[in-house]
Amino acid sequence: MTPGIGQMKRRLPTEKESIPLAVSGIVKKYRIDAGQVKTLETKFDEEGGDWYVALAFGGKRAIVKMDSIQGTITEINEI
Repeated sequence: MTPGIGQMKRRLPTEKESIPLAVSGIVKKYRIDAGQVKTLETKFDEEGGDWYVALAFGGKRAIVKMDSIQGTITEINEI
């Protein structure tokens, strides 16, 4: 039996750990330099355990959704 979400150790426990993962996802997907990426906003969903990071780069904006337990990017949506 595995522990529930509230009992598991998070791989992305704070905003400080979530931003570099979001930036690396944008750099990889859009093939841009990390210096061009600017963090606009971060939010943590307590219920789902997900981080949302809004980023701006090269005239575009995107929201990166990440699973805080597994430490993985689950979605990148350009807005």
